[in-house]
Amino acid sequence: MNLKKWQIIVTIICLILGTILHFTYEMSNYNPIVGLFSAVNESVWEHLKLLAFPMMLMALIGVMTVKKQSKNYWLSQVVGIVTAISFVLIFFYTYTGIIGKNIAILDICSFIIGIILGEYVTFKIFKIENQFKAEIPSIILIILILMLFIVFTFYPPIIPLFEDPIFGTFGLEPKRID
Repeated sequence: MNLKKWQIIVTIICLILGTILHFTYEMSNYNPIVGLFSAVNESVWEHLKLLAFPMMLMALIGVMTVKKQSKNYWLSQVVGIVTAISFVLIFFYTYTGIIGKNIAILDICSFIIGIILGEYVTFKIFKIENQFKAEIPSIILIILILMLFIVFTFYPPIIPLFEDPIFGTFGLEPKRID
């Protein structure tokens, strides 16, 4: 498959999947297994799952479809994921630091831009002809990111990054008001 076409398809799929993952935990009646890869609260950390997990899933699918076209497949994937996460974090904390509150439309835009930027960086590194001997470290870093999302869903550090601003809870703590 043409690489440019693949990256456009991947970007669209990541945007759709990330949007769906915002709602799947609640739709599953708060199933903790679904919470492993869905946002379990409104914290910044949990919203990072909405871009990281679709990008990781598409990286795995890409192994079967486009990996052979790149000498830097896993490096491109991990740098793209880290770029997307970094953009969202920097954008969120910069604009909320300036205006003192978060605005939903800006959060949605940062999600969209984060995925587009991450996938663009992935595409650019993917096309580099020189091979960077970083396949194993890149795979290890992706696994580490995945593990951090899983562990911090159940055992989040008690710091603002992990705090649900609506309920003041962390991770899978009960949030429903009955």
